[in-house]
Amino acid sequence: MKKLTAVLLTLSVTMAMLLAGCGSGSTNTMADSGSANTAAVGSGEAAPAEEEENYDTGDASLDDPRNADNIGDNELLVLSFGTSFNDSRRLNIGAIESDLEKAFPDYSVRRGFTANIVIDHVQNRDGIKIDDVDEAMNRAVDNNVKNLVIQPTHLMNGLEYQELEEQVAQYADAFDKIAIGKPLLTSEDDFKRVEQALVDWTSEYDDGETAICFMGHGTEAESNEVYQKMQDLLTADGHDNYFVGTVEASPSLEDVLAKVKAGSYKRVVLEPLMVVAGDHANNDMAGEEEDSWKTTFEDAGYEVTCLLRGLGENEAIRQIYVEHAQAAMDSLNQ
Repeated sequence: MKKLTAVLLTLSVTMAMLLAGCGSGSTNTMADSGSANTAAVGSGEAAPAEEEENYDTGDASLDDPRNADNIGDNELLVLSFGTSFNDSRRLNIGAIESDLEKAFPDYSVRRGFTANIVIDHVQNRDGIKIDDVDEAMNRAVDNNVKNLVIQPTHLMNGLEYQELEEQVAQYADAFDKIAIGKPLLTSEDDFKRVEQALVDWTSEYDDGETAICFMGHGTEAESNEVYQKMQDLLTADGHDNYFVGTVEASPSLEDVLAKVKAGSYKRVVLEPLMVVAGDHANNDMAGEEEDSWKTTFEDAGYEVTCLLRGLGENEAIRQIYVEHAQAAMDSLNQ
């Protein structure tokens, strides 16, 4: 990629995600709405040496790391892959956390990231400490939390989500009650609601001459099927100019480009299908490099618009996370 620091961070995060069997894109993913757990990059391992960044990701001080003590009896721990893009972290992950806080005033909302390399990068660059999963769980234990509800911001129920369940289960005996919420795309209703949210969000570009393309992270795991399922839903519901692809798996950029070329489109809109608009969105999708989605479509003759916003900025998407957290809370009383 065009900036060495972005390359180093992207390669390191991608390697961690592959080791973890990541599936969200987080994950943002990411990266972005997919991710790596703490086993992939140890909590004591420093981030790789990097040159000083020469691009602006926003003011880190505007984001609340939600790592305070004095939690009380009830905690709602929001676990995300994380991102070093400060504005995106606040506008996506922070927005989800804020909606959960408003919905559940009897619970103290705290944050944890699964990617230690992102945590280290933010701490080294901005001096802000974000808890990893073990640190967040131990904080809950040290604060004598009785009822712990965990809501991941994962996109899908893949290997990473399952590994997170196993990691959290190791702390189960420390609490009176503990429950974990489901990822964004779990039920059939979830898929339909996310589809509608995506269509509503991009309706101003739906003019019959524009191909609207969403870029997910992708995974080699079976859970990658969620991308094709979303494509099938969009097509079945008559949104023939909507296309879904991935950075790391199938459908690929080449697959999406071929479908767009098969139509009579003049313009292309690109948007991440990830919880945050982080490194993948800014570089793999909207970057100026020759292999980015933006450049690839421009080289094919299309006028390209990049929407650098993560799913966490969409209120309808955030509401699904709220409802999944509510279901987890309801399970505590069963």
